[in-house]
Amino acid sequence: MTGANDRRDALIIGAATGVFGAAFGVLAGSTGLGVAKTMAISLLVFTGASQFAAVGVVATGGNQVTAVASALLLAARNGFYGIALAEHVRARFLRRAAAAQLVIDESTALALAQPDPADRERAFLACGLSVFTFWNLGTLLGVVGGEAVGDPAALGLDAAFPAGFIALAAPAFGHRRGLVAALVGGTVALVTTPLVRPGVPILLASVGAVVALAVRPATGGSGAGDGSGERR
Repeated sequence: MTGANDRRDALIIGAATGVFGAAFGVLAGSTGLGVAKTMAISLLVFTGASQFAAVGVVATGGNQVTAVASALLLAARNGFYGIALAEHVRARFLRRAAAAQLVIDESTALALAQPDPADRERAFLACGLSVFTFWNLGTLLGVVGGEAVGDPAALGLDAAFPAGFIALAAPAFGHRRGLVAALVGGTVALVTTPLVRPGVPILLASVGAVVALAVRPATGGSGAGDGSGERR
């Protein structure tokens, strides 16, 4: 992949995620977080699914501990992305520490999709910076515009939270383990919602999804169980 293609793909991905950043800004503002706190979350946390989860917990009456725990569980995957990318980011400590902020689903996927190892760092940085920029611009526009709108439900923007969350999670549905994790998490949330305090179902659903991802299916002697051919 050439540098021009890297930049083009990074801009397209960034612009698309910026739309969800705006949805996050509107919804975060509607919970009373305000512009400063909403922007701090997007700038410092910068992982869409976790941000949506935390705001969703707060919006449904959950406490801050549950909101943070849910966000941390969903963000844990970025640690594994970092391990996969470590050998491709050739830099000293401070630059690598700064680059760690850009380790997200999109930048990891674009980087590891490059057939030439020399292109992976460039693709990672281009995509990470693009998404970071557009996501935070979208968040700013969303929270400022949301304050002008008032009640997001008046324009149907309350539907943006579940729609945005599903869209961010959708890439995981393309393989069997991701789909199983989604089904387990959804089932746990549905079962526990009438039984526990607001915010707890999403935390329990996150735990259930993580457990489902951690359990590898039995493959038998030929390795045909998950189509990978790998013996475990």
